[in-house]
Amino acid sequence: MTKQTTVRLPEDLAEEAEAVARVKGTSVNALIIESLSSEIARVRADAEFTARASKLLERDKELLDRLAR
Repeated sequence: MTKQTTVRLPEDLAEEAEAVARVKGTSVNALIIESLSSEIARVRADAEFTARASKLLERDKELLDRLAR
């Protein structure tokens, strides 16, 4: 299943993405998916990032628990 979304890019970045995709023989959509996948894998491997994410999620859970009372 896929989800469609709109991404607004600065014109120069959009032009560079189109050029890179053309040279790679792929679409800008595929380039964006590849880039996002790489970034997500990078941050998942970052212990500092995952610690901050866990702390934030715990705080959000506490707030939701309070609201549910």
